[in-house]
Amino acid sequence: MTDCGCAKAKAELEEYLHRELSIQDDADVAEHIKNCDDCSSEHLVGLALTLKVRQACQEQAPEELLEAVRSRLSNA
Repeated sequence: MTDCGCAKAKAELEEYLHRELSIQDDADVAEHIKNCDDCSSEHLVGLALTLKVRQACQEQAPEELLEAVRSRLSNA
């Protein structure tokens, strides 16, 4: 493994968070994040945002709202 540097780690952070990097690139970014406070902080922010988006995407609209939307769509 090699330290890929801040520029590469930050550029590939999104892909790293979603496990979309090659094995080698993933290992390089992980190694860099482990040793760089600035990139580690960005990684933690990215993790928090990813978790919040994932949670928001799982929320369901209340049944009353769904029924009202369906009713308006069928009457349109």
